[in-house]
Amino acid sequence: MKVLVAIQQRHPYSFGDICVLQPVLNFCLNKITDPEPDILSFEQFLIKCMVMAKSVFECKEYKPSVTGRVMDENGVTLEQMKKNISNAVAGVLTRLLPNERIVLLCNVLIRRYFVLTTSDLEEWYENPEVFHHEQDMVQWTEKLRPCAEALYIVSFENHSQLLAPIVVSILQEAMNGCPTSTSEITPGLLLKDAAYGAAAYVYYELSNYLSFRDWFNGALSLELSNDHPNMRIIHRKVALILGQWVSEIKDDTKRAVYCALIRLLQDKDLSVRLAACRSLCLHVEDANFSEKDFSDLLPVCWGSCFKLVKEVQEFDSKVQVLNLISVLLGHVNEVIPYASNLMHFFQMVWEESSGESLLRIQLLIALRNFVIALGYQSPSCYSMLLPILQKGIDINGPDELNLLEDSMLLWEATLSHAPAMVPQLLAYFPCLLEILERNFDHLQVAVDIIEDYIILGGREFLSMHASSVAKLLDLIVGNVNDRGLLSILPIIDILILCFPMEVPPLISSTLQKLVVICLSGDDGDPSKTAVKASSAAIIARILVMNTNYLAQLTSEPSLSSVLQQTGVAIEDNILLSLVGVWLDKVDNVSLPQKKAFGLALSIILTLRLPQVLDKLDQILSVCTSVILGGTDDLTEEESSGDNMSYGRSHDEDLLPSKELRRRQIKVSDPINRLSLENSVRDNLQTCAALHGESFNSAIAKIHPAAFAQLKQALKMP
Repeated sequence: MKVLVAIQQRHPYSFGDICVLQPVLNFCLNKITDPEPDILSFEQFLIKCMVMAKSVFECKEYKPSVTGRVMDENGVTLEQMKKNISNAVAGVLTRLLPNERIVLLCNVLIRRYFVLTTSDLEEWYENPEVFHHEQDMVQWTEKLRPCAEALYIVSFENHSQLLAPIVVSILQEAMNGCPTSTSEITPGLLLKDAAYGAAAYVYYELSNYLSFRDWFNGALSLELSNDHPNMRIIHRKVALILGQWVSEIKDDTKRAVYCALIRLLQDKDLSVRLAACRSLCLHVEDANFSEKDFSDLLPVCWGSCFKLVKEVQEFDSKVQVLNLISVLLGHVNEVIPYASNLMHFFQMVWEESSGESLLRIQLLIALRNFVIALGYQSPSCYSMLLPILQKGIDINGPDELNLLEDSMLLWEATLSHAPAMVPQLLAYFPCLLEILERNFDHLQVAVDIIEDYIILGGREFLSMHASSVAKLLDLIVGNVNDRGLLSILPIIDILILCFPMEVPPLISSTLQKLVVICLSGDDGDPSKTAVKASSAAIIARILVMNTNYLAQLTSEPSLSSVLQQTGVAIEDNILLSLVGVWLDKVDNVSLPQKKAFGLALSIILTLRLPQVLDKLDQILSVCTSVILGGTDDLTEEESSGDNMSYGRSHDEDLLPSKELRRRQIKVSDPINRLSLENSVRDNLQTCAALHGESFNSAIAKIHPAAFAQLKQALKMP
């Protein structure tokens, strides 16, 4: 059976031959529905039969093709052969699976294989935690019941219209045969447990036949009021149902369901509590989660989670509880009152999880949500958080490969929610260089971290880590693809904007690479064009904010030799070649970058080079279009930055958040503040004075309509 399953999954078309598929599937279904006594006790074999049936039922190659036939004059194509086989197999399956056989299979799966056996109950009572994980459908190929559940779900998906009424009738029969007050373990109670499981897994179709509200009020909530120890069997299934049916639970029932799940989270049985833990996760993550109906349950919920994590032994259980805590932190606002308890809890889990990478990853995710939830009060948890973070970002640590990605996400969240830079965080920056020197796997989050340091650390950061910043940028630019460049270029721009005099000389090697990018061809490739345009905008910014440095950079012999090595031919001088790029790429950039191009071009008008007059027409045309096109000096969102978000308290508004700082930097950007109109007007006068009659003849060549627009833009009479 194992070999046949492997062949079917690897070679579905060959296996689809009627001489193979029909006898194999027939055999498997007969063994499942009517096994001989020796087969019934041979669980591993029955599992293989179920795996085979499930594999055939869900095999997409066996679904009939709905597209028309495409004939090739050279005969039948491979695709057509596949379609022919699919249609033939679909016919074989229809004959093999008449409605009666599908209904029989459904009945047998629920009534025989879903029902808990004596040995199941013994296992459960002996170790409820292990039982919970064994019955989990994640490992469905290893245990008979989870395997039967997986086969049932696929059968139901293929024949939902036929099977939904059958499942509802089994459910009604089981509920009628076992009142909610029952506490003895009878066949009726075990059938109800099986029927509840069957109804839990196929909520999406059963909701058309069954009202969740009526079912909950009439039965499920009553089951929970029966506290007899044997009722753990039903309580576990109720917990499962409440999680699976989350999308069908309407507002008027939500509160009662939340209360029920919190009650189940405090059950005496660990298996029930773990089932409730998973279902609570599904509710809190649900798009329609109602925080107002849940908020007063939070204290009990947190307390139950802390208690549960101390009682469980299994690694999977700890991950499951930590996942619920992480989800709660990501979705509820009221975290600060429980911050102290959560800190002790996280500290304990970290210390006890040495060598358990998966658990530590889950912890890092939870910590990130914790930091985000605390917001600008996050420094209160630094005593616990920063030592953990330091271990996670140390590439020489014993477990760094597994923890690095989540540690970097935590690092970024810590920085972007910090009200001010602290010495420990400032000291961590060189770790970023070590991480990127190894590879660029985590480039995007690294870029966000660099931006956080620039915005949060300011001049103190730059003076302490200038050489690391220079090395980092030089490492990234020239060694990453266009997508990587597009993520780092805005960071270079903001760095120059914040420190226009200090940074350009510091990162001269990187800037030389950007000049090479600007002057190289882009072959019409959209991403190369975007990189070239953004690089040109950075060079334009330097010309506007530190004119002398750009003049020095473009006249350096080392830049000329780099350009020669990369095969870039320069006709005039480098600065005039850049003018060609600004003129050419003005339509490929954002409005603020357009203004940077315009200001840079207006400065070019002041050069004592006769070639400037050859480009005068184009330069003035671009400047005119930028002035008349308007610039978004401040978008609406940025101009309302002072009254950031209405949800926050007044005190929190006063705290310099990353967003507020970023807006303040943009607001103070000289490129936003300078008047392009005045700059062009003044620099045209300088140009006229420098070139005299040649200037007048160049102006005379401008088309009258373009000249009229120029006068309009400059408000000239």
